[in-house]
Amino acid sequence: MRALPIDTAKAELRRMALARRDALSAEGGSTAANAVAARPLPVETRPSTVVSGYIPIRSEFDPQPLMRRFAEAGAQLALPCVTGRGQPLVMRAWRFGEPLVSGQWGLREPVADAPEVLPDFLLVPLAAFDRAGHRIGYGAGYYDMTIARLRALKPVTAIGVAFAMQEVPQVPADERDARLDLVLTEREVIDLR
Repeated sequence: MRALPIDTAKAELRRMALARRDALSAEGGSTAANAVAARPLPVETRPSTVVSGYIPIRSEFDPQPLMRRFAEAGAQLALPCVTGRGQPLVMRAWRFGEPLVSGQWGLREPVADAPEVLPDFLLVPLAAFDRAGHRIGYGAGYYDMTIARLRALKPVTAIGVAFAMQEVPQVPADERDARLDLVLTEREVIDLR
């Protein structure tokens, strides 16, 4: 059997992984998000720490309970903003209760005049992950570009947040794919550093 080109292999894995994730009940998703947030924080947090999360779409793992824990520990929060196709995400400061606007593709983002920040920790959504630190997203490469840009500026820890059932034996990856440092699931903390 001939090997599939990497983009075709990624697309097939993405399709299967999203279908599996979409089949998870809302109750199961909420239970998993609360289980991750109930554990001790996986990284040291100081008042100067910036943690970028995201507002989940579709069946994504909801990082908001974990973001609240980081905020309670004194971290400043941020959310991603899409600036254009083929561009890294910009992280803007945000607090729970502050308004969000509808950005590109209807994603919920901080208002345009919220300050841009450079996170220390980046909570990353995904469709599938493996124990080598590779992930599959939606295919546009926004988080790969963003992680690469941030790591060129400062040390940044990329933390995948996922359901345990999103783990696969191997994610097809190449030089464009940024590795995760940790993956948090409802079952465990997977340290990939």
